[in-house]
Amino acid sequence: MERRTLLRTAVLGGSSAVFGGTLWRGAAYAAPAQPGTGPYGALGTADANGIRLPSGFTSRVIARSGQTVTGTSYRWHNAPDGGACYADDGGTSRSSEAESGGGWIYVSNSEINPSGGASAVKFSSTGAITGAYRILSGTRQNCAGGKTPWNTWLSCEEVDRGYVYETDPWGTNAAVQRAAMGRFKHEAAAADPVRQVVYMTEDVTDGCFYRFKPTTWGDLSSGTLEVLVAGTGTSGPVTWARVPDPTGATATRNQVSGAKRFNGGEGCYYADDTCWFTTKGDNRVWQYNAAAQTIELAYDDSLVTGGTAPLTGVDNVTGSASGDLFVAEDGGNMEICVITPDDVIAPFLRIDGQSASEITGPAFSPDGTRMYFSSQRGTSGSSSGGITYEVTGPFRA
Repeated sequence: MERRTLLRTAVLGGSSAVFGGTLWRGAAYAAPAQPGTGPYGALGTADANGIRLPSGFTSRVIARSGQTVTGTSYRWHNAPDGGACYADDGGTSRSSEAESGGGWIYVSNSEINPSGGASAVKFSSTGAITGAYRILSGTRQNCAGGKTPWNTWLSCEEVDRGYVYETDPWGTNAAVQRAAMGRFKHEAAAADPVRQVVYMTEDVTDGCFYRFKPTTWGDLSSGTLEVLVAGTGTSGPVTWARVPDPTGATATRNQVSGAKRFNGGEGCYYADDTCWFTTKGDNRVWQYNAAAQTIELAYDDSLVTGGTAPLTGVDNVTGSASGDLFVAEDGGNMEICVITPDDVIAPFLRIDGQSASEITGPAFSPDGTRMYFSSQRGTSGSSSGGITYEVTGPFRA
């Protein structure tokens, strides 16, 4: 699973690109990641926040559900979930790169029903909190989502016939419902600027993997919803087919014959011609090679050899500039695990004393030195007990 060279041997083509059978599962694909020594070393003892981190890393609490965010009058939402970071110059700039001396914004969904929505915390260039506010209200069970290249946040409803809402991390523009992106039990989204599509996961046991092709890139008001079509194996070539009725009057996953099923789609992250996504029902991390139009397994806990699987309850996923993937656990032993470009998987952090919770919303600050995430139910095990954290340290560049 090389991050930038995904196939070890020649890409399947011609008559070999046939769905089904042994050939579709072909041996040209790398073996899923295996446990090993991670790039950051062993976890230390729990700090004052109950977080076990490698040497050189520290944590702080950013916000707690039901309490005002430090230095602001804004009360943080319940059940914090998916999130992302945005560069900010201290005003209302939507720059795609971190401004010199600029700050940033972290957005976070609220996975409660009703109400839901999303909030944001604004930081100065030194990391001080300078504001917090609501960016989406009146929606239902907003689970994960995705960042767009034009710096909006796609907040996804995890309910039957749920919607995607496009929101403004700066809180200036009103959120917009994007019905053309399909109505289903949404989980996460990831934008691919090369092919000008948005990939999306579906959180049901027989869900599908989708992509939305806007009529005009940068405008999600209209376009074509497609579903991935493939064989029954875990690696091989794939195609895409149009979903006839994105409104979901008939479930979108049941409209196209041959649509590939995934057991509980969760997190979704795109970089370098690849979209990684997770499925919680079988503890897998998948990778879709968009250039070659193939899929394969990046991780499968049932295929771990020589020890206990370090990652279970796979959920939200993000990546760093080094090509490392960071996968959060829903349950498991409350870890965020790292999968390196050379296919080694190891724990990066662990939260103690919160076994009734899940880790959500991992995202890096624009300069890559800070990671944000939440424990959705904290120490209480209730949606009103959510805690949002920041971890700072020597992340690989």
